[in-house]
Amino acid sequence: MTCDRLVCANCAGPVSEGRCAVCRANRERLHQESPFGAVTPATLMALLIALIAVALVIRQAA
Repeated sequence: MTCDRLVCANCAGPVSEGRCAVCRANRERLHQESPFGAVTPATLMALLIALIAVALVIRQAA
């Protein structure tokens, strides 16, 4: 999970901006818990396309 769309209950600002101590603490917690927290959907799509391309190359070679 990323903190891009999360709203802080303390200051009502985006957690990604880190306006208050609660935002900053939760942002750090999210980044430490999830090693793939910084992986965006676009990156996942690119990895999926690369995996499909590799599978097709292997299939053609066999």
